[in-house]
Parts: sequence; structure tokens; C-alpha cells
Amino acid sequence: MESFFRTHKYLIEHLQASVRRDLMDEINWKDRMIGIKGTRGVGKTTFLLQYAKENFAPNDHSCLYINTNNFYVQNIGIAEFAGEFYHDGGKVLLIDQVFKQPDWSHQLRECYERYPGLKIVFAGSSVMRLKDENPELNGIVKSYNLRGFSFREFLNLKTGLHFPSYSLEDIIAHHSEIAAAIVEQVQPQDYFQDYLHHGFYPFFLEKQNYSENLLKTMNMMIEVDILLIKQIELKYLTKIKQLFYLLTMSGSTVPNVSQLAQELGMSRATVMHYIKYLMEARLVNMIYAKGDEFPKKPARVLLHNSNLMYSFYPKRFDDHDVQETFFCNAVWRDHKVNKVGNIGSFLLDEQYEFRIIEHATRLKSKSKTLFAVNQCEVGDGNQIPLWLFGFLY
Repeated sequence: MESFFRTHKYLIEHLQASVRRDLMDEINWKDRMIGIKGTRGVGKTTFLLQYAKENFAPNDHSCLYINTNNFYVQNIGIAEFAGEFYHDGGKVLLIDQVFKQPDWSHQLRECYERYPGLKIVFAGSSVMRLKDENPELNGIVKSYNLRGFSFREFLNLKTGLHFPSYSLEDIIAHHSEIAAAIVEQVQPQDYFQDYLHHGFYPFFLEKQNYSENLLKTMNMMIEVDILLIKQIELKYLTKIKQLFYLLTMSGSTVPNVSQLAQELGMSRATVMHYIKYLMEARLVNMIYAKGDEFPKKPARVLLHNSNLMYSFYPKRFDDHDVQETFFCNAVWRDHKVNKVGNIGSFLLDEQYEFRIIEHATRLKSKSKTLFAVNQCEVGDGNQIPLWLFGFLY
């Protein structure tokens, strides 16, 4: 056990967390079993270590971070390791990549029942369906999602400022005042393009080639998060990657699932399930017309975030596609998104219709349509700066 504590101490002492994620204050840390889900690359490991650093001294052996990649943990299992830690006085066990243990959900349940004084905080892939596919965790685990950086978090990091987040209702009702207050301190448009290109994943802070790092991460999402967790045979790996590429190359058109199935030599149902897995891995977003849902064909398939759009050769995405992708990614966390009307029009929570446009328009819409305007610092009326939707979290 001592070697695990040495590793824990080293990681805490060398932790570099440039941005404190708001999720840290949204979690009820009194719960005994907490799950942190998120796509690969968004900083789940850093989040666990930051929690330990904020709440425990480096030499405090009541808290321990472990990764299930460790061969000792894989050999004896999570439950037995947790027992050793607990009987040595452990109180908080932080488990990274929990899904690497084949029967991880059963072992977490065993920990919950056998060690009443032990709190477990575990991190895993966004592909994990904690309650749908693991009923033994129902009623005992509180699940949270860690997302990539919002534009607000990126801007705070780059400027050293501390802008708060706003609800969608606040932005709709008070966007002129909110944007004006922000513009008094900084010009958001000076940073917006950088965010669209490389601001979503925290590893842009590392001294590595961002595009290569992102490409590696995207492949790992498919090779590990989808194949391993969904238990798909390795022989289908190439097909899933090809499907992802073909969806991306189709741009803003409605996906032709039958044609994709024919091209890939799969059934239509299999193609739909693989698109759903790509969505769960946070590689794409499936957008349906109002009233439709899976397993029906989506009205649009967008990449999950705009950073992904710059990793595909030879595709050069239209600026409007990038803006749509940013908007949908920004609102996706807390709002239902449906496709309506023309390209660039979306319905949020079956209540607010938004249209993405490049420049403010002088035309007064007779409908209740709201406009997210790309080339805009401070909006007016129903015309809201697009960048401001990056302040939703």
C-alpha cells in the first residue's frame, strides 16, 4: 500500500490545474458513492487529484488516488483493494478509469455494502451508462458529467479574469447588459476563434502538437471507450472509424443511413447503434426533429465540438457549420436540442427557436425567433452574440 501512497503524493505535489472547474462546487461530496463521467481528454484525472489536493494534505493516508490500470489492482479487484485501504484507516478512495475492471459495477456495490465508512469517487468514460446498464448501482451512486472547457473557462484562463456563468433564461432576457459588462473588461472576439480551434480540451495547455494529441484521443475514444465498454468485436473497429469519417464528410446534410449501411456492409439498425455509440463517446451529436428520437434517423449529425472539425483531412468546414457545432455543444449540457426549419435553426427545450447567422440583421422578425449572431460583440433585442452562449457553464 505504501507504494500507492507515494504515487498519490507525487501526483498531488506535481499537479498543475490552471482552471478550477465549477463542477467541484456542484457535487454533494457528502455522498458515499460518486461517479464522474466525461469524454476522454476533458481532465477527469486532474479533477480527482484537484479534489484530493483541496481537501487532504499530501501525506494524509485517509485519501488515496488509484488507477485501475495498475496490475495489482487488476489482479485482486477493486473490492479487495478497497478493503485493504479501508482497514488501514482509509476514508476516501479515488478510482480512475474504473471501467478497466470487467465487473466494476458489481465490485463498487460490494464496496458500498461492506465498507460503510468509505467514500468512493470514481471516474469513467461518457460511454458508461451507470444506471441503465448497471442496475446494481441504482440508488447508491450520484452521477455527474465533466465536460470540456466552455468558452467562459477558456477566456478566464487566457485573461486571468473570473467571469461567472449564466443560465439560458438570463442570457435571453439580459444579454445586452451581460455582454456589455464583459466587453468592458475584454474583447471576447479576440479569443473566440482560438477557442473554436483548440479550446475545448484542456491538453491545449501541454507543450505538444494539439492536432496530433486530439487525433490520438479521438482514436482512443473509439478503440477503448466504445469497443471495450460496449464489448464490440475488434474486427468491427475499422467499420466504426469509417462510419465516423463518412458522417463527418457529409457535413450539414441529413445522414442517409441506408446508403451508409450499404457502403459499410452493415444492417441499417447496426449503423444506427454505432452512431449512437459515437454520440455517447462525445464524438458526434445526434439532433432530431421535434417528436422524434432513437432509433429513428436523426435530422442532423454534428461533430460534438468544433475542435474536432479541424482534425479531418481534406475536409474544410464551412464557417457556418463551425458556428452551428459550437452553439449545439454549448447548449447541449442542460437543454434539449431539436432541428427545425432551415439550416442553422434549432429548437431548445421545445420553447426557444434559434437561428445562427453571421451578421446582425435589421429585419424585425414577426416570429419569436432568436438569433445567435457570430459577428457581434453586444446584441440588441432578439439578436444575441454567439460567443455569449459559451457562458452557459
